[in-house]
Amino acid sequence: MNVENPSVDHPNVENLSVDVRKTANRSVANRHPLRVTTRFTLPLLMICAALLWVSPFIWMLSASVSTSSFGVDMASLLPRLPLTFDNFRDAWDSADWLRLYTNTLIFAVGTFLVQLVTITTAGYIFAYHEFRGKTLLFYLLLIQMMIMPVVMMVPNMMTLKQLGLLNTLTGVMMPYFASAFGVFLMRQAFLNIAKEIEEAALMEGCRWWQVVFHVLIPMTWPSILAFATVSITYHWNEYLWPLMVLNDPDKQVLTIGLVSFAMGAESGGQWGLICAGTLLVCLPLMVAFVVFQKQFLSSFGFSGIK
Repeated sequence: MNVENPSVDHPNVENLSVDVRKTANRSVANRHPLRVTTRFTLPLLMICAALLWVSPFIWMLSASVSTSSFGVDMASLLPRLPLTFDNFRDAWDSADWLRLYTNTLIFAVGTFLVQLVTITTAGYIFAYHEFRGKTLLFYLLLIQMMIMPVVMMVPNMMTLKQLGLLNTLTGVMMPYFASAFGVFLMRQAFLNIAKEIEEAALMEGCRWWQVVFHVLIPMTWPSILAFATVSITYHWNEYLWPLMVLNDPDKQVLTIGLVSFAMGAESGGQWGLICAGTLLVCLPLMVAFVVFQKQFLSSFGFSGIK
């Protein structure tokens, strides 16, 4: 009776195992075809969605550097040769862009600086201090996020009229001095910092405002940068509220100036000129994003904003 030695290698056994694995993989692919197709279709769909999203910007860039943007090929994403920058020169000469940029910077950056004080102070109170009605007050603050800004425009204008702040940049900024979203964001950021750090700073003789601005804010810089991105971008693109409050042309912001400029160019079908003016409005934000792209993405990831 011959007994086979189990230590001896058998090539047939190895080939059989390879065939079994291939058969198993084919059976899994047959039973779950979506797992195989999703691996290729999902990236393809994402690429198509990205191209669809960026196509208006590509057309705007193409029209702004084309000699003619009105004709049978006006919808083409490719620029019409020869390329020219005359549209940017004409757009720059058609409006007082330096004044518009200055007013918009005062409105957007000034609003954020005041918000930085209010949201950090309120976030610190809600995160580290206990008082009666704290939870109810915090929930009432969050309910403000559910109110559409358009609903509050008429009451805000009546308040500004009583204060004598109509037709002023301060009046445009005032309704945005407090931000429920910013308070919520800073409260969550402060809650991630151990309370012992605040107590140690107070024991060293720091005032509460020194604790906030010299101890806590440097530790929550990513959250502040994320809120700064949202706040400045929102107010840079704000149109309706400044339109209702500002009547003096010397105090207009970029969005109002762009609409006034586009209405004149649109009547003549000068789409290249309109696109050039639109790019001049968007240019500072695009440059800031390109320069600080790494910091922006890391701040949003750290703060949990999607």
